[in-house]
Amino acid sequence: MKLPTHFKGIRLVVTDMDGTLLNPDHEVSGRFFELFDALSEKGVIFAAASGRQYNSIVSKLQPIRDRIYVIAENGGLAMFGKREIVSTPLDALTKNTILDSLSASRDIHPVLCARNNAYVTGHSPDFLRILKEYYTEFEVIENLHHFEDEVMKIAAYHFESSEKYIYPLVTDFEQSLMVKISGRHWVDISHPLAHKGFALEKIQQELGIGPEHTMVFGDYNNDLEMMSLSHYSFAMANAHPNVAKAARYSTLSNQEKGVEIILERLLQSLD
Repeated sequence: MKLPTHFKGIRLVVTDMDGTLLNPDHEVSGRFFELFDALSEKGVIFAAASGRQYNSIVSKLQPIRDRIYVIAENGGLAMFGKREIVSTPLDALTKNTILDSLSASRDIHPVLCARNNAYVTGHSPDFLRILKEYYTEFEVIENLHHFEDEVMKIAAYHFESSEKYIYPLVTDFEQSLMVKISGRHWVDISHPLAHKGFALEKIQQELGIGPEHTMVFGDYNNDLEMMSLSHYSFAMANAHPNVAKAARYSTLSNQEKGVEIILERLLQSLD
């Protein structure tokens, strides 16, 4: 681990979910909830930031869902309770152009991520089983191109490697959209302002909290913009090399409760 010399002055803690706060079984530890309560009593504010849909995030954090900021869909949507802070949807024409590019391979599984639901086709039962972990609310429809409601982002999944098989098909969109390799199997394509950093900056402005009082935890490329907004940026031991390079500090892996270890130190510094 690479640690700062002190932990004083932290007012906002922001943590990614998969590969960071969640353990390899996609669970939040009981100790995290204990630390959340103890730090909240001392005035520390928390935010959860993920590529997951809003409903999936709050289902993992059910006991505290109304006491935290939630950055969902990689920053495409940010909420505090029922109050919307950020919403940056895709337009319909862009959505279909992206789907056309992804259709070049039948091994790519696109997901239309709407505000309260997700939409997929049903041609892969294996993918639908995986989808249930990341999307608590989803619906199988016949044709994604014909979907006309608001879409926050398109997530695409490949069973082997998103970086190898999905990303090359969508690199051209980087000139006008946000394209993120958000996990080993996932690539997310969204509005150019739909990233975790944009949403976090809005939250910081709302709270009057700057980078010098912000702590961020992350593990993958969709966390990079958040790292630049925190003087206390931590890469997990299991982080992508890009994140390890961008973060000022490091902690143990999500399997080893790396987030909780740093929060323990933060709590001790406030006693």
